[in-house]
Amino acid sequence: MAITNGGSVDHATAKNRVVYSSFNLWSGFLFGLGFAAFVDESVFHQLLHWHHFYDKSTTDVGLVSDGIFHAFSWFATVGSLFMYANLRRRKGLWPKRWIGGAFLGAGSFQLYDGLIQHKVMKLHQIRYEVDLFMYDVVWNASALILMAVGVILVLQTRRTSTKAKAER
Repeated sequence: MAITNGGSVDHATAKNRVVYSSFNLWSGFLFGLGFAAFVDESVFHQLLHWHHFYDKSTTDVGLVSDGIFHAFSWFATVGSLFMYANLRRRKGLWPKRWIGGAFLGAGSFQLYDGLIQHKVMKLHQIRYEVDLFMYDVVWNASALILMAVGVILVLQTRRTSTKAKAER
């Protein structure tokens, strides 16, 4: 038995975690990206009606853009879950690394949305007819917090991965 991250796993699983280390990270990243996009679209676009993905045209165009955005988020989420299933099948799933990737993906989506889509491209704002400063601060700060959690988890698994490679 090998000890990794405080729990014991067999040597084959420990080896597979190292072999599929980047696959775990990318599967988690895609899941986090897709999940954050889904939450954004569902909550801010559909439930609260604060904005559409593209607000520089008619409501109909905004709704179509929301549909395309929603399809993208589900494509990323479902694709990541196929990758997750493949990792489990190969006994290479590394939950801590996968969750770290998910936090990184969610935070990356949120930061990209807050900075690029809201400020640079001006596709939409979080809300309209209100002072945006606090909305922007909370939006982008929460993105940075999600990314920081992801980085910490990924770095913790990276150390374990480096130790496992050294032991071979």
